[in-house]
Amino acid sequence: MTQQTIILPTPATPIAPPAPGRKFSPAKLLLTPSVAMLGLWMIVPLVMTLYFSVIRYNLLSPDQTGFVGLDNYRYLLEDPAFWPSIGHTLVLIVSVLLISVVGGTLMAVLFDQKFPGRGIARLFVIAPFFVMPTVGALIWKNMILHPVYGLWSHLFRLVGLEPIDWLADYPLWSIIVMVAWQWTPFAFLILLTSLQSLDQEQREAAQLDGAGPVRIFIHITLPHLKRAIAVVVMIESIFLLSIFAEIFTATAGGPGTETTNLPYLVYSIGLQQFDIGIASAGGVIAVILANIVSIFLVRMLAKNLRGEYDQ
Repeated sequence: MTQQTIILPTPATPIAPPAPGRKFSPAKLLLTPSVAMLGLWMIVPLVMTLYFSVIRYNLLSPDQTGFVGLDNYRYLLEDPAFWPSIGHTLVLIVSVLLISVVGGTLMAVLFDQKFPGRGIARLFVIAPFFVMPTVGALIWKNMILHPVYGLWSHLFRLVGLEPIDWLADYPLWSIIVMVAWQWTPFAFLILLTSLQSLDQEQREAAQLDGAGPVRIFIHITLPHLKRAIAVVVMIESIFLLSIFAEIFTATAGGPGTETTNLPYLVYSIGLQQFDIGIASAGGVIAVILANIVSIFLVRMLAKNLRGEYDQ
């Protein structure tokens, strides 16, 4: 009887995966031009601004250009309009955030209910967000707040009251109303979208337990909107740091410097006084302020999200 030899198969040697950093990816190569253009788009203006901020450069006397170090920053900090402009910027941001978040939340709760004509009403509510800032400022300046031809002046006369020159007597609050009118619809859209994702069973269970509308709003609706409110605050804060068109169109920073914020101050120094050096120093300070606010808001949002995921 012939003995047969059985050859067992040799197990295949596992192939080690390639090192993560050594694998060539064509996608990265395709992304290189766009990333390089984006980097140049950001780095070149920043480097040029830093360069101009440490030299004396006035467009009326370009032959007197020279290195001055930090003198431009010192002159800017000593400018009587600088610290009021920082205060106006902060007041504008905080006030618009309060109005837009509170108003957007209340409107989101209202439009979450079903009522006749809800679609048309929602279209009218979000319409201001799509109006250009310059056009919106002109509408408020000439058709609503004008002391002679404005809507408010006409209503005041109907009830026997003296019209108010809003842009002269209350200039900063007039700008706040204009900006809030445009940004409240944005907050409304974000908060309404978040509110519509709320589980209706939670509301029904709370109603069965005897909770009224106010308690449901405080204990169920607001906690659900917490992350959406954080997103609204972060996005609006970044954009409100650069508010310019409304101020330029409605008040031109006045009366005096009552409505001058940091972006408008940089504009007035650079393009009205033609001092590019000091204006560049203001631009650097504005960038630093924007980054501080952005880092704070991003950390606040990340902490908010981390807290929800831990729950």
